Amino acid sequence: MTGFASSFALVIAGLTAVGASDAQAASGLVALCIATGVTCIVLPMLLRIPVSFAWSTPGAALLVSAAATTQQFGAAVGAFLVCGALIVVAGLWPTFGRLITSIPKPIASAMLAGILFPICIAPVTAAVEQPAIAIPMVLVWLLLARLAPRWAVPAAMAVAVIGIAILAGPSVIESSAVLPALEFVPPVFDPAVIVGLGLPLFVVTMAGQNVPGFAVMSTFGYETPPRPVLVASGVGTLGSALFGGHAINLAAITAAIMAGPEASPDPERRWRATVSAGVSYLVLGVGAGFAAAIVHASPPIIITAVAGLALLGALVTSVTGALEEPASRIPAISTFLVTASGIAVVGLGSAFWGLVVGGLMLAWLRVRTPTR
Repeated sequence: MTGFASSFALVIAGLTAVGASDAQAASGLVALCIATGVTCIVLPMLLRIPVSFAWSTPGAALLVSAAATTQQFGAAVGAFLVCGALIVVAGLWPTFGRLITSIPKPIASAMLAGILFPICIAPVTAAVEQPAIAIPMVLVWLLLARLAPRWAVPAAMAVAVIGIAILAGPSVIESSAVLPALEFVPPVFDPAVIVGLGLPLFVVTMAGQNVPGFAVMSTFGYETPPRPVLVASGVGTLGSALFGGHAINLAAITAAIMAGPEASPDPERRWRATVSAGVSYLVLGVGAGFAAAIVHASPPIIITAVAGLALLGALVTSVTGALEEPASRIPAISTFLVTASGIAVVGLGSAFWGLVVGGLMLAWLRVRTPTR
């Protein structure tokens, strides 16, 4: 629910911006749900680790800003296919795979903390902006966090859905009656669109999602093999592109829910949470109309607040990991601040720049430290 609800509207807007009709945009959303669901089921069952996938949110934001690149959706689909092929190539290139998975733990933890921080303060903001829904939601979460911790977040989500349905009325159900269907989109390989859209989509997907995704997994102590993960996400991107989906990749924020201790006290059993998330993505794809109606009817801060409640444990873990080594605290806190700032430079988000700043500071301070 967190992965779907937090950004599906951005996906629809991005696909529409590059020429998709309403039916094609809906098809793209369903295709992304299917590709994400299948990879979330198959890979964790094979690897026995909670590796999870999501659609490329930075990529969707890129599409919104790329409206001038093309208004022919077939050309955009051709660019999506090129992006998927490049992700597969990255997975088959071991040197590149090792490079993106060798991030020091304090920097990786600080980057994750910076990603989570703005989301985790959303329940506070929601309690002020939307008290009728947010306060009962937080109270239910607080009660079950003590009595039945595993059910605290689902119960909070249920309270939010009930509140949204009461405020919106029966129109929520009526607007979800028509389910979207997959629609094949013949690709057109336009060199200008490939350079102007396909290559940037690959860069922001790798730098903005796959790198943080590997970092999140390392934060929770999992060694994630790059080759099968990147190849699977590249193949998933290729498959979804033919029906209008732009790209899938490693999850970062939702990965923190499934790889963290809330999923299971036993790290070796947490992969089951990822499988159940994959099944949920398939269900959401089939019932995307209802999910879209609920989220459209909801104040955006409520959906973010539910995610914030789910991620409090992950925030504690990442802050602890970032600051446990005294020699790395300044680079780590710098990474946190840059990531939490939400900046975007040359199309790359704050998570990428947080890693860059933290890595440079770590290297600089280590060089300046005298040997004793």
